[in-house]
Amino acid sequence: MIKLLYIAFGGIIGSVLRYVIAGIPHKFYWGTFPIGTLFVNLLGSFLIGFGFVLLGKENIPENLKLFLFIGILGSFTTFSTFMFESLNLFKDGDLKFALINLAGANILGLFFVYLGYVIAQYIVNQIH
Repeated sequence: MIKLLYIAFGGIIGSVLRYVIAGIPHKFYWGTFPIGTLFVNLLGSFLIGFGFVLLGKENIPENLKLFLFIGILGSFTTFSTFMFESLNLFKDGDLKFALINLAGANILGLFFVYLGYVIAQYIVNQIH
């Protein structure tokens, strides 16, 4: 139960940080490109790699890992975890699975976003 609390409190912090930090680039950029989301995802990717090395992955207490990496960074962006797992596949020499992970998540992710959009549009159109 205590582990879930560490994750939950980290999640609160990460989600608030995401909201605040994602809005910063839009103060300087007014186009339609989702620069705030890109910024947060890239920052989260940097922070998860940096944190694991800086803190020494073997030396990090389990509850601190849960709080920082699953709680804060997990709610800040799941992209950071996705990139870190892809990096580990590359480091382990598993090029095939690394590429499948990268391509599959991006291509299938885009497909499922579209599928959800289409299905929801269909439902809304049926109601109205």
